[in-house]
Amino acid sequence: MHIPTRSNQTLAVFGLGASGLAAVDALRASGATVLAWDDSPEPRHAAQEAGIALSEPARWDWPDLDALVLSPGIPLTHPEPHPVVRRARRSDCPVIGDIELLGEAVPDARMVGVTGTNGKSTTTALLGHLLTEAGRQVAVGGNLGPPALSLPALGRGGIYVLECSSFQLDLVERMRFEVAILLNVSPDHLDRHGDLAGYVAAKRRIFRDRPGGGQVAIVGTDDDAGRLLLAYLAERPGWTLVPIGVGRTVDGGVSVLGGTLFEGAAPVADLSGIDTLPGAHNHQNAAAAFAAARSLGLTRAEAAAALATYPGLPHRQETVAVIDGVRYVNDSKATNGEASRHALVCYDAIYWIAGGKPKVDGLAAVLSELHRVRRAYLIGEAEDAFAREIGGRAPVARCGDLARALAAAHRDAQRERPPGAAVLLSPACASFDQWPSFAARGDAFREAVRGLGEAST
Repeated sequence: MHIPTRSNQTLAVFGLGASGLAAVDALRASGATVLAWDDSPEPRHAAQEAGIALSEPARWDWPDLDALVLSPGIPLTHPEPHPVVRRARRSDCPVIGDIELLGEAVPDARMVGVTGTNGKSTTTALLGHLLTEAGRQVAVGGNLGPPALSLPALGRGGIYVLECSSFQLDLVERMRFEVAILLNVSPDHLDRHGDLAGYVAAKRRIFRDRPGGGQVAIVGTDDDAGRLLLAYLAERPGWTLVPIGVGRTVDGGVSVLGGTLFEGAAPVADLSGIDTLPGAHNHQNAAAAFAAARSLGLTRAEAAAALATYPGLPHRQETVAVIDGVRYVNDSKATNGEASRHALVCYDAIYWIAGGKPKVDGLAAVLSELHRVRRAYLIGEAEDAFAREIGGRAPVARCGDLARALAAAHRDAQRERPPGAAVLLSPACASFDQWPSFAARGDAFREAVRGLGEAST
């Protein structure tokens, strides 16, 4: 990736995870001088192993920096700005992210941004699948998969489909999306945004106006935040609005009723038979991806045909195995209560593994669905709090870690074997108390379940 706007500039990159390392590589390849640092020794060591020279922020000549490229995990505003952010602001140094730089690198490409509290990864991957199946030149990444600056450089007409977290959108300044998708909003990451209003404000940054307009806003209208946003965008010129809804029709948009996807009043596809898109939340994802594909030029027939061949997303209601009639489901990407609720409604006899590093909302979103849970197997920092929240609504086993929880859930499910039994890892928590990422947690679950299957065979 070459960023011509940054040739012969001096930029600092703070945070040397995957996105930070990709930013360093792209900037150096573009002829920029790069100052790189991370607070943690492990990323610094990995950077040095990759041949990247390190420089501590205390030694940077801040007035001469053209920009600070901040990794999205570094606090920008709350609970308080990181010291490098405060220093950059005192020096009038712009603070940007890697998505901003991608927009500078490929100004002739078409940009699609996908955000929302839940479902953005599935929608991003599904839209990428629809476009690929229709023969379009597409690259998919951002918060999902490859970092933005490690994606291939696409020419004019190429389409980037980027999952955008609220942390990443906070770092977008001049970047504008041709198609912007907001699926839903529920409380999440409030420690990083101060309150729900700050979180919503970050999400809304995906709808920044570009000169000349010609932008498409695809907005989920199944919650208050989406409906308010749609009314707000209706007052702004340059936007074509496409509402999406599940369980009801929406004027001028895409809806799902009884498992059937409709474009306006026209039935398009039966989603109920697509095993990789179970539940109403995935119907919302399918509606958004279909609407985006249509706005990018796919015919109704092209988009509908590709929906049926979607292979699914790892760690998102991923069926790992069916052992003696019991389904084992990896939903490790469910890192908040609302995401876990979406999984619980898809099954009727659940042996539920939950817990980890808790979010502010706890289990409030899932309490109404606990009648589906045969037993909850609790792990991690949230174990005690979740046991209190569940109370007498479902039996609880305190297991401590994933290995013990899976062993207990497997034993109970195989002994009882109710119709439709599912051992479900859907933690409703972040992973960082015991795992480096939700993916590592899901990988461990997957490998352990496969071991159980081999033992059963």
